[in-house]
Amino acid sequence: MDQLVAESTPLKRTMRTFDLTMLGIGAIIGTGIFVLTGKGALTAGPALSVSFLLAAVCCGFAGLCYAEFAAMAPVSGSAYSYAYLAFGELIAFVIGWDLILEYALQAATVSAGWSGYFNKLLEGFGLHLPVELTAAYGTNPDVTTYFNLPGFVIVLIITWVLSIGINQTKRTNDVMVLIKLAIIVLFIACAVWYVKPSNWQPFSPYGVYTFQPGSTQPYGIVPAASIVFFSFIGFDAVSSSAEETINPNKTLPRGILLSLAVSTVLYIVMTMIMTGVVPYQDFAKYIDAPVAGVILETGMNWLAVIVNLGALIGMTTVMLVQLYGQSRICYAMSRDGLFPKFFGHVHEKYRTPFKGTWFFGLLTAFAGGFININVLFELVNIGTLSAFIIVSAGILWMRKTQPNAPRGFRAPGVPVTPILAIVFCFVLIAGLNWETWVRFAIWFGLGLIVYFGYSRKRSKLGLEQKAGADTKVAATED
Repeated sequence: MDQLVAESTPLKRTMRTFDLTMLGIGAIIGTGIFVLTGKGALTAGPALSVSFLLAAVCCGFAGLCYAEFAAMAPVSGSAYSYAYLAFGELIAFVIGWDLILEYALQAATVSAGWSGYFNKLLEGFGLHLPVELTAAYGTNPDVTTYFNLPGFVIVLIITWVLSIGINQTKRTNDVMVLIKLAIIVLFIACAVWYVKPSNWQPFSPYGVYTFQPGSTQPYGIVPAASIVFFSFIGFDAVSSSAEETINPNKTLPRGILLSLAVSTVLYIVMTMIMTGVVPYQDFAKYIDAPVAGVILETGMNWLAVIVNLGALIGMTTVMLVQLYGQSRICYAMSRDGLFPKFFGHVHEKYRTPFKGTWFFGLLTAFAGGFININVLFELVNIGTLSAFIIVSAGILWMRKTQPNAPRGFRAPGVPVTPILAIVFCFVLIAGLNWETWVRFAIWFGLGLIVYFGYSRKRSKLGLEQKAGADTKVAATED
């Protein structure tokens, strides 16, 4: 741990508690409210608010574990670095490989939702893009599409902002998050007057967990929590900013926990209002734009343009944080020798991992532009839940093996807190379908091939061990 913490960083320290909180809120509030609430309402009914609370409790327990690690080892890499510290290189590589998929898939998936809202905003002004350029091939069976042009362009713009400096990134994010929060508060203040308590009956039509006749998709509070868990993904990216944070031992835990708390309250209030205005069965008509559907039911058409703008800003901040976290994890893995040096190159002027940022930005832009990734979004959930399990288990292990290590923040209630985090994560994983498990296993297998075929031979740790062994052999021969 001393070696890890003592390493100097070429990255620029400018982030404070407010910036980190905005970073977390920027990552959390976006797709969950503006896209997933429709599918969530159909899965759990008005009890969707309980599903959000369940997902938030799971993230809360895991967030406490992240906060302790972030205060103990304030380095880039998030769960990858924490796994490296607790369990060593192999487990760390697997989690890093897992997080790369998580961040890339989420950013690409959100770019598709962003494109949908952007097209609606253009239509409000009487403008229309060619249909063929509004979505990836096969996204809509009723319309022939080939390329998601708006999603492609916004990912490139975000990549450019990320590549030119952390100051530009945090200012852009702070402004967008404040605008997004203002629009959400405006929606709540306007829509609450249209709530009909009768729409909340029955509150939990599918119970905790059930299967409907003729359906392979589970229904109820737990399956809906497994879906909307996607909404909370991103707070872990806050911890990846450790080497760009001022006084990270204190500011990182505060940023993680504050962003989770604010986002949870807003999610619960929003879902109660939405299911109170529109009967949960009717969200089948508004599955792609549930908030717009609520506005349509209230007749407040003037609010539609504002909310569409809020959705665009909300999803922009989600993509920004995901691409930011991905570049920092790859930077940390490259520094440890598990990835090529290309990803660890820091630009002399901008002091950002410039090449790695553009590599994954372009990859994500083309993936979101050409491939229908919506069917893979549950892979993001299982990947993140796996990372949460490893980080929580790491706290248990570190408390046992290094009980006296300096900790700027100590997760309360250990060992109960990390154990509950692990249990909740397994409960949410159980709510995912079997295809997600198969896809995750394939990605996991590819990661092991990369590790044993490339990373293990070139890792800093492996080279140190080899040098030590060679020294021993030389001494023995002498």
